[in-house]
Amino acid sequence: MLSLPSVSSPDAAFFEDLKVGREYISPGRTVTETDVMIFAGLSGDYNVLHTDAEHMKGSLFGERIAHGLLGLAIQQGLASRGEPAAAHGLLTAVKWKFKGPIRLGDTIHVRSRIVGLKEGVEPGQQLVTVERQVMNQHGEVVQEGETEHVLGSRKP
Repeated sequence: MLSLPSVSSPDAAFFEDLKVGREYISPGRTVTETDVMIFAGLSGDYNVLHTDAEHMKGSLFGERIAHGLLGLAIQQGLASRGEPAAAHGLLTAVKWKFKGPIRLGDTIHVRSRIVGLKEGVEPGQQLVTVERQVMNQHGEVVQEGETEHVLGSRKP
């Protein structure tokens, strides 16, 4: 089985190991034309924003851009490589904003910060709230939002 090491997080895997204010940075990932075309096929979203290079030359963006939901999906994978709540918890809620385009060839990474820790409804399952920003190679925030995760605790 493939195992990817955490990039900037300790081995925290339990609720008790986390602290409000703790920040994590994911590794980067370059968004490619292949990513966009595969996502178009998977989602059925063949909007010209993503698939028509000639049409997009005259647009606000001047070129094709990645699907916003592709960026959201990629950020979850990136976050899971550096943030304990994403790596070990179950994603239960998302509140998200699309702030700017992700262009083909952009390299994005995720900056995460734990903003909430509270007892869950079920024993041994706690809630972790994380603020996230997706940033491109120029340091521009292209997406941001909040995710909530159920994470186990050491105590029964």
